Amino acid sequence: MACQACRLTFRVRYSETDQLGTFYNSRVLEWFELGRSEMMRDWGVPYAEMEHRGAFLPLIEAHVVYRGRASYDDLLVMSTLAERAGKASLRFSYEIVHAEAEAAKGGQKGGGVATGWTVHAITDGGGRPIRCPTWLGEILDQHATQTEGTQ
Repeated sequence: MACQACRLTFRVRYSETDQLGTFYNSRVLEWFELGRSEMMRDWGVPYAEMEHRGAFLPLIEAHVVYRGRASYDDLLVMSTLAERAGKASLRFSYEIVHAEAEAAKGGQKGGGVATGWTVHAITDGGGRPIRCPTWLGEILDQHATQTEGTQ
């Protein structure tokens, strides 16, 4: 069961582009991290707070599909979703599109840049897997309930 999508608008920075004038391929993983971080912040539990509570989310798997180009100063919109991937892991899914293309289609997806997902183990400070903490599970459930009610 996926949680409510977190939407984030951002611009491609000059330092993120390559000689071909589009974003450099590894930047997508950094953008995915930005999406995860902002989603957690929107939930009221920034990464720093999670770590303070003893839960860490190391990356254990990543997948990216490159859909199109994005150049310096292009305005992009990223949607991030989260769901449980097991007793001790979370999966985040991402979609990055051009804001102008999305707006031109009346909010429908279009002008794709990249899609993908990452899987993160839930560990303690020593890197040992732990079950999803109750407080984190409650946050996931709260946002999943909101999503189900809006679909």
